[in-house]
Amino acid sequence: MHLADLLSLKGKVCLVTGGAGLYGRHITEALAEAGGTVVTASRSLEAGQHLADELARRGLAVAALTVDQADHESVMQLKAELEQRHGRLDVFINNAVARPMKRYEDPLAAWAESMRVNATGMFDITREMADLIARGGGGSIVNIASMQGVYAPDFMLYEGTAMDSPPDYHFHKGGLITLTRYLARKLATRNIRVNAVSPGGLLGDQDPQFLGRYNQKVPLGRMALPDDIKGVVVFLASPASAYITGENILMDGGLHA
Repeated sequence: MHLADLLSLKGKVCLVTGGAGLYGRHITEALAEAGGTVVTASRSLEAGQHLADELARRGLAVAALTVDQADHESVMQLKAELEQRHGRLDVFINNAVARPMKRYEDPLAAWAESMRVNATGMFDITREMADLIARGGGGSIVNIASMQGVYAPDFMLYEGTAMDSPPDYHFHKGGLITLTRYLARKLATRNIRVNAVSPGGLLGDQDPQFLGRYNQKVPLGRMALPDDIKGVVVFLASPASAYITGENILMDGGLHA
């Protein structure tokens, strides 16, 4: 098969949860640029529709739907709508995440809310989308994890800033990586590959002190940019990675090399 065909998602129906977020919008764009028919789903239909309209003006096939992954009925409604509109699902990018905890000292209620959305809800939507993929003959699931699910934070990076690295994020991203391996074996007989991508720090409006310290530690000398994730996700979603499952790709600029 020609390399261009190996990396093509032409004719594939792709779902991205949280598809209008910082990484999500670039993942959505990448799948559409690779030829996929892409659906972005999140609690905010307005944000998803704005992105879909923006990409449609470039001739890309993107639609927006709503889902609250912490609500089973909402998940089932999304599943039914995907089946009604497209008849199947080929690629699921498990990207949505809630960030209720901001600091280690936050109330337990914030931890419980994180688990409700990022653990129970995430498993629910993943299991239901896997079932839809299996009905169509198989496909690919890509879990968007984090390097923080693999490594503990360097708290010295945050000294003198208002920033912190809350514990719930480390907990559920680490769990997502382990679940990736579990599902890779569980779903292999249904012709579904399951892999994860663990990005490092994404450049945003970080405190300059943090940014300077962080960049000094990274061999590539910078934080991740949104485009950095596009090729990795397309690779794992496409036939180019047909013999890869159960893997976690660490995308951290060499920070943990």
